Amino acid sequence: MDKAREGETIRVWPMYRALVGVGMLCGLLIVTVFVLTLPVIERNQAEALERAVFQVLPGAISKRSFLLGEDDAFRPAQAGDPPPQTVHAGFDAGGNLVGIAVQGQGMGYQDVIRVLYGYAPGRQAIIGLQVLASKETPGLGDKIEKDPAFLENFHALDVSLDAGGQAIAHPIEPVKSGEKTDPWQIDGITGATISSKAIAGILREGSRHWIPRIYHQRRVFESAGGSDGES
Repeated sequence: MDKAREGETIRVWPMYRALVGVGMLCGLLIVTVFVLTLPVIERNQAEALERAVFQVLPGAISKRSFLLGEDDAFRPAQAGDPPPQTVHAGFDAGGNLVGIAVQGQGMGYQDVIRVLYGYAPGRQAIIGLQVLASKETPGLGDKIEKDPAFLENFHALDVSLDAGGQAIAHPIEPVKSGEKTDPWQIDGITGATISSKAIAGILREGSRHWIPRIYHQRRVFESAGGSDGES
């Protein structure tokens, strides 16, 4: 009996070694591919973000990035600063501030949705929206990226501050398609209710955090318009 078990162990051992070896090789290949492609991925993401900034800030031809520090003050961003705390100021040909592009994210129907939206302090309104990443259902949820009627919501979405200047007077709210009556409401998409509500939620939470800070420090961004911005 012992010899039978010993023979079985001898036969299994080569198979075990082969499986371990294949596993290690696959792991090494995955890590190698990741390391080699990471710079390309990061470069592509940076280029996509830059295009999106000009998309959500119509009229802007240059930009400068700013980081919100721990002291709640904005300063010019540097390489390696955390993207979630970084905003992008866009300027027109005369160096005038067009608006600030802000990133936001939240859970959609399928997965996390990442967006970039433009805020114009002078108008106290969101003036553009671009979906950066989404896995919503093709033909339904993905309408948040390309449906003209839905995107019309973000040409002048009201995010005015209240009398105290510390909070949004009327938090953004989603409504059913065709039932929008106020400038702070988002007309939803029939058949993509969850996805359109997700966008409203992202903007509501994002505006609550960012808008008061940006508005009260708008001079910081305006004064950067005379500097050499990134094209």
